[in-house]
Amino acid sequence: MSVTLAEVVRLLDRRYPPRTAESWDRVGLVAGDPDHPVRKVLFAVDPVATVVDEALDWGADLIVTHHPLLLRGVHSVAATEFKGALLHRLIRGDCALYTAHTNADAATGGVADQLATLLGLVDTRPLVPQAAESLDKHVVFVPVERTAALVDALAAAGAGALGEYSRCAWTTTGEGTFTPSDAAHPTIGRAGEAAQVVEARVEMVAPRRLRGEVIAAMRAAHPYEEPAFDVLELATWDGPTGIGRVGELDPTLTLRALAERVAAVLPATAQGIRYAGPDDATVRTVAVLGGSGDSLFDQVRASGADAYVTSDLRHHPASELRERAEFEGGTPYLIDTAHFASEWPWLPGAARALVDDLAAHGTTVETRVSTRRTDPWNGRVSSPSEGPTP
Repeated sequence: MSVTLAEVVRLLDRRYPPRTAESWDRVGLVAGDPDHPVRKVLFAVDPVATVVDEALDWGADLIVTHHPLLLRGVHSVAATEFKGALLHRLIRGDCALYTAHTNADAATGGVADQLATLLGLVDTRPLVPQAAESLDKHVVFVPVERTAALVDALAAAGAGALGEYSRCAWTTTGEGTFTPSDAAHPTIGRAGEAAQVVEARVEMVAPRRLRGEVIAAMRAAHPYEEPAFDVLELATWDGPTGIGRVGELDPTLTLRALAERVAAVLPATAQGIRYAGPDDATVRTVAVLGGSGDSLFDQVRASGADAYVTSDLRHHPASELRERAEFEGGTPYLIDTAHFASEWPWLPGAARALVDDLAAHGTTVETRVSTRRTDPWNGRVSSPSEGPTP
């Protein structure tokens, strides 16, 4: 069975909810007709010309990239500038573009999880947990015989979803009483007379962002002119996902051996792998973050990690962290990778996840992980042994 772009986007959004992206990020569908059929999907780190070449040569209907093409505001997408030219080529080639960036960093099975798995970490937890989505509890009183219809209506509006379970509700029964005024139009009872009704108390949770829709659905499905209901804001807590991961190595490795493992499992780049710390230092607890990670040094220290694997480490933050670490006990050590290399491991898992999600709905697509290395650096010159001594 064929699948539309809209259906693919819905499944991608479910895996990598746009609401979990950082406030500055730009994720989701960038270009494409939601009604267009999708047969081939290419996954890549960067939306650059060589990836577009690969997608169009293969006949892809959709490119899913990690990095956004339009992260910062633009005033033109004319083909006279490089981003506009890429968009024009995609549109002419009937190829859509979708981005999952910081929302894919944080997601279960996302960039951080895939990197942690590749390095052999166990018992992982988020380095910086994201708060679980804010929830309301909707409490509604309804005649017992209308309970199922009300639960159905609330569920259709987004209430009662808990993980992989839907239409979750709790009910109990009791007696409600009311007296309609002369101006009322009661479903049950008569004006000026007290009425008693056996009612169900229905409780269902729903995302706070859907409060308006759930209340509207309740009013539309409820038989009463003035339904009795409460909306309770539930406490917030850390969710199971977030930026980065912290996990354990079993058995432990030396820092040098861990750096060698990182080099073995990530795509080769001109930069290679750098590390800071003694070769023979023992490493058990490891923090990982795909992409640029030196803004989270405080969180890494607080996590108790012995080593931190990330990318794009700048001189001053890295130097200060190591100086402070040496002063206070030695850790965390640092392992620095190329940005592209640390995020690439997400792609194969993301491709498999999309196929699995579509299979659950009786459809499928052909997927491919881009073979183009889009790391911007393509060469390195080693310092000669007879070079100057600092």
